[in-house]
Amino acid sequence: MKGSILTLNAGSSSLKFAVFDGATLKDMVRGEVENLDEAAPHMIARDAAGAVLTERRWKATAGHPFGDALDNLLAFADARLGRNGLAAAGHRVVDGGADHIVPEPVTPALIAALGALTPLDPLHMPLNLAPIRALAAARPALAQVACFDTAFHHTMPLVATQFALPQELAAQGVRRYGFHGLSYEYIAGCLKQQSPQLACGRVIAAHLGAGASLCALQGGVSIETTTGFSALDGLVMATRCGSLDPGVILYLGRQGRSFADIEDMLYRRSGLLGASGVSGDVRVLLASDDPHAKQAIELFTYRIACQAGALISALGGLDGLVFTAGIGEHSAPIRAAVCARLGWLGVRLNSAANAANSACISAPDSKVEVRVIVTDEEAVIAHHTQATIHRAAAF
Repeated sequence: MKGSILTLNAGSSSLKFAVFDGATLKDMVRGEVENLDEAAPHMIARDAAGAVLTERRWKATAGHPFGDALDNLLAFADARLGRNGLAAAGHRVVDGGADHIVPEPVTPALIAALGALTPLDPLHMPLNLAPIRALAAARPALAQVACFDTAFHHTMPLVATQFALPQELAAQGVRRYGFHGLSYEYIAGCLKQQSPQLACGRVIAAHLGAGASLCALQGGVSIETTTGFSALDGLVMATRCGSLDPGVILYLGRQGRSFADIEDMLYRRSGLLGASGVSGDVRVLLASDDPHAKQAIELFTYRIACQAGALISALGGLDGLVFTAGIGEHSAPIRAAVCARLGWLGVRLNSAANAANSACISAPDSKVEVRVIVTDEEAVIAHHTQATIHRAAAF
């Protein structure tokens, strides 16, 4: 592919981006637009070596914040690549529902179909669709590709996707989907290169960041995961509650809490932040002397180990454990605490390797290989965008 590929990953207050060479998929630029929900958004871009290429701030306007962000991002891209330097853009879309299981070219029909999925994920989908629409308006001739976080988990068996609810709800799309799929796809690919024998076996990948989940990989294929219908389910996260008895929600409703308040609490005021009353940031909690901070960390690692046990049951054993994402890649204390709870499996860490964030952190006598892999969702998006554009051109 001639030209460059722009990848976009939209969050509630930020827009992560990267630029790849369209032919080689070489990483050229990485960056982020932060503070989109504030008065002065901030954009920074770095080259592959980490050197700052540009840093900009601007005053937010009354329009949608993604519009301003894309205007500044495209101005930077044009200055660096030339006006026709971008060949395509790829987007992370959190929820593809039951029907969107491979990356797809963005068309008006696809935008409408994804818009119809908003009731399944009212918090993420509008954020994912906003930059797609803004980019279509700014550069209508630019090819765009949607890459779905849920797609990787469509290999799960039927029993792993079902809820014990009335069948008509399943027909409406109420089922377990799983998330963080682009990250898990990258991990599965890396394992094939770094540890081919392990890649063929039974592995739990632990994507531990502000959003967190586990995925059971059988020969590199997802067969179970901890997230379900929404990104609320499963592990304790920075501000999300994780697995919760539905009776708690009924109780809150009977106490007069509004639906909007309950939703805001579960997504933004729970998790590590709610349990500690201190912060949702693991680094802050590990450094704190507050006993509630210690209790929140204990809850975090306890839930990881407990839910790993469920995935081990689905796998029929465990050959490897992979830590990834912000916490998984950088927090040696969290990795050590999780592995200690899994010591009954024969998990043994090399303390020095763990402290150094080495690629392999298990001890020679460990019955389970433990690895740390830096995930790269942007690289997966770029790969899928290139392949999708090539397929479209072939027709």
